[in-house]
Amino acid sequence: MSTEPETTEETGPGTPEMPEAQGAPGTPGAPDEAAGGASEGAEGGVGEEMAESAEGAGPAEAAEAAEAAEAAEAAADGAEKPELSEAAAELAAQRVERERIERRRAERDGPVESGAKLSGKAADLLAAVRAVEAGGKPASTVFAAPSRPAPERTPEPGPAATAAAPVRPAPEPEPEPVRQERPAPAPTPAGPSPRTVDAVRRVLAEGGAPEALGQQAAVALGEGAGELLRADPWQLLRVPGVRPEQADGFARALLGAECGPQDERRGRAVTVWLLEQAALAGHTALEAPALTAALAQRGVPDPEEAVRSTLAEGEALVFEDALEEPGAPAAQPADDEEEEAERPVRVLIALERYAMAEESLADGLARLINSPSQDGEETWAQVVAALSGGAAELARAVAGHGLVLHTGGDASRAEPAALLGAARDAGLRALAVCHTADGRDRLAALPPTRGAGVGTVAGLLAGTEGPGRDGDGALELDLLIVPDAPQLDVESAAMLVESLPDGARLVLGGDPALLWSAGPGRVFADLLAARACPQIASRLPDPGPIGELVSGIGIGELNQVEAPGKEVVIVPVRDAGEAVHRTVQLVADSVPRAFGVPVEGTVVITPGHGGAAGTRALNAALKERLNPGPGRFGGFDPGDRIAYSPAPGRTLPGTVVRGDAEGLHLSCAGAPVVVPRERVEAWVRHGWALTAHQAVGGRWPAAVVVLPGDAAQALSRPWVYTAFGRGERHLSVVQGAEGALPRAVAEIPAKARTTRLATLLRPQSAMD
Repeated sequence: MSTEPETTEETGPGTPEMPEAQGAPGTPGAPDEAAGGASEGAEGGVGEEMAESAEGAGPAEAAEAAEAAEAAEAAADGAEKPELSEAAAELAAQRVERERIERRRAERDGPVESGAKLSGKAADLLAAVRAVEAGGKPASTVFAAPSRPAPERTPEPGPAATAAAPVRPAPEPEPEPVRQERPAPAPTPAGPSPRTVDAVRRVLAEGGAPEALGQQAAVALGEGAGELLRADPWQLLRVPGVRPEQADGFARALLGAECGPQDERRGRAVTVWLLEQAALAGHTALEAPALTAALAQRGVPDPEEAVRSTLAEGEALVFEDALEEPGAPAAQPADDEEEEAERPVRVLIALERYAMAEESLADGLARLINSPSQDGEETWAQVVAALSGGAAELARAVAGHGLVLHTGGDASRAEPAALLGAARDAGLRALAVCHTADGRDRLAALPPTRGAGVGTVAGLLAGTEGPGRDGDGALELDLLIVPDAPQLDVESAAMLVESLPDGARLVLGGDPALLWSAGPGRVFADLLAARACPQIASRLPDPGPIGELVSGIGIGELNQVEAPGKEVVIVPVRDAGEAVHRTVQLVADSVPRAFGVPVEGTVVITPGHGGAAGTRALNAALKERLNPGPGRFGGFDPGDRIAYSPAPGRTLPGTVVRGDAEGLHLSCAGAPVVVPRERVEAWVRHGWALTAHQAVGGRWPAAVVVLPGDAAQALSRPWVYTAFGRGERHLSVVQGAEGALPRAVAEIPAKARTTRLATLLRPQSAMD
């Protein structure tokens, strides 16, 4: 690496603020850190980025619902149906899939079978759920002292909140998954009526909350939201961005002397809120001890009773998963009831939305694993014969299996691209979908694809890209390739898998060292751990000094690399102010002058949005230097680089074209986008500087990674690996974190996420 010489050349969005009450009514406040939160800017599935990406989800759904309602009205009147936006189509597709999962769950017969032979807390929890199903009361001993070994780890929920979905208990997946007939897509429901919104605003005003929350609250709580809030003020926690301290102040204003920390309504609401926070931190469930500990830290006097009440009301589900002892062989079905009862378990609490998506994903994957098509052997032999090296090895695995995993760095994408081209040449219906539009375009630029058969995950799910669907709603595909599967969350993965017809092949590929998905789950990592299908490791290394540096980071080594062309440059700085100054200088002058990379070809990556060198501060400085203006369109001017986030965990880089009465006009990946004025604040940020989660899936000619001194807590090996790998030709590291950087690479792996997918797939692993 080289060090750039010193030079003297000069060079947000969210929900309305609410007055905060300290802690629960009548109790001391509980700090965010005690509840498992992270400091502003922390990332890797936990930080403020996710909280803010969720902000605006409520009004977004309301707006899309209103859009769909207008379309339905026009159709009823015989008028031309207006075309839904991509964001509206994606949300509608997600709603249809969730309804399909719910129908699938309802069609199953019998109670939850898993754990029927267990004893202790797990059996008591299951008994509580079954008692509720039968109309009875849960057992009072559910949270008695545990009689089984304690879980091996107790992850804590992260920050942020989203609206919770109504929930019911869920059964374990069937041993032999059978594809259910897909229901016809349900019509998108209309948004809340003006009368509902007005009623909510009146209640909010009485409780001292911003009336601007009225639309979001009406969307989150539905018709009758005003009466519901008056009867249970803590339901305000279902509105994205609202925190318990704020809901406590609202409840105190409405209920007066009746308000107290022991109120079971508060306990249930905070339980659901913590589960939502955990989902935004990447967990699909929480272990019971972690949840009760977080409730205690939030001022809930009887956490166990709060969880019991939440289960009894059907607002969360309870599961128990058998724990595998370290070094023990994979568990086999027990012949002895006593032996089964002695196996250690972990008790998990989950929201139905994510629990059912994970179960549906496991069922769908098992279906693919167990029912590969035996047709077309000659065609697949033709595909294999057309390829060589790693691509041929991948094709041979795909020819005989319904699910195949492919691992490797960015260069390894050439192998699935070759498979895609050969499969299409052989007459197979094949498609590859990427996480971002940039990933799609880079894959399409590889010669084997000839620019055909490539799309994005969001476009495929929304129906704007890819093939049509058959009468059952299945995609008309023989082969689906997802080259960047580590970015799949459980909901997107479940929708993809459930959309594949019987006999189709699925290839999930990607770099396991990258940051995991912004949404809940760690699908690719869980599949690798489950070992339920073939895994093909690419031997294609990423080229050049940047590739050598990133490869070392992937195994925990921060090595010095030879960079004769200054492909890698370290820029030491003393403080955040100097970091901002040097970053602006690099983007505006040094990189264009030394490497011929235009300003728009350089991305700046920093650990979080907040802080003196976060995206806000960096974007403000970069705008002042590169595109100064008054920000006359909601803080934006034509020519501004932006990050457009129409849905949580999904960011599209682009530029501002203009603004008018219709909204803010953007160009994202060459496609025009119009963001209505009321959604600009929630959906659009300046985008010269991004977080690593926003940048994952894309690559730029040059990258400037900013590591201020206060970034130490946010750094991890996956974060550094992801950030350093975004530049193709040049990487500048503005280094103020000193020893925290090599320590993060050597010692801090990915932050643990609590998921169930690997456990659900364990029977498939045992069968293999």
